[in-house]
Amino acid sequence: MRSAAALTLASALLTLAAAPVSAVAPERATPARAHPAFLEPRDLPPHPSSPWTAGPVAAGVPDPLPFCVGEALPASIARHRVFRTELDAGASQVVVVERDAARARSLVSLWHKAVRSCAARVEQQDPRTRAEGRDYGRVPVEDGARLYGVHTAHDFGATDVHLFAVGRDGRTVTVVTWGSMGDFGDAPVAAFRRTARTAVDKLG
Repeated sequence: MRSAAALTLASALLTLAAAPVSAVAPERATPARAHPAFLEPRDLPPHPSSPWTAGPVAAGVPDPLPFCVGEALPASIARHRVFRTELDAGASQVVVVERDAARARSLVSLWHKAVRSCAARVEQQDPRTRAEGRDYGRVPVEDGARLYGVHTAHDFGATDVHLFAVGRDGRTVTVVTWGSMGDFGDAPVAAFRRTARTAVDKLG
C-alpha cells in the first residue's frame, strides 16, 4: 500500500499534468531542443574499478523507477537514459521538456519535495531501515540545480548511498540519480556536482 506521502506526490503530479495553459502565469518564451542532449558515461563520477556503460536514450521513465523520485516522474513526457557499472553502482538521467518555464519550475519543485521527503518515507514504509537525507546546496548553472544525498542502512547490514541532482534550463528540466553501496563518506559529491553542471548545460 502506498504511503500518504507517496499519494500526495502522485496527486501533485496529476494536478500539474492536468493544469490548463491559461492557469500558468505568462513568462518569456524559452526555446528548448526537441530532444535535449543527455549525459555520456564520461560525464559521471569515475568508478574506481569498473567503467560506466550507457543504455540508449528512450521515451518514458526507467524501469525500475529511480529511488526517491520515481513516483514524481511524468512518464508520458519524459525521456531517460540508464548507466551501469559491472559492480555495485548505477545511475540514471530523466529529462522533461515542459510547455513553458512556469510548468518546468513546478515540476522541479515537485522533484525537490520528493527527494527531501525521501528519508522519512523510507523509514515509514520499512521500520527495519534507517535513512538520512542531506542537502548539498546549489550548483550555479543556467536556471539552477541542487544536489542532495540519501543514505539507507538496513537491519541486516546492507548500506547504500544515493545522490540526486535536480536542475532546469528554461522549460527543460532534468533529474540525475547515482547510487552505490556505502555511506555518505563514499559518495563522490564533488565529482557529482560537475556531473550536475554538465547535465544542465546540455539541456539548452
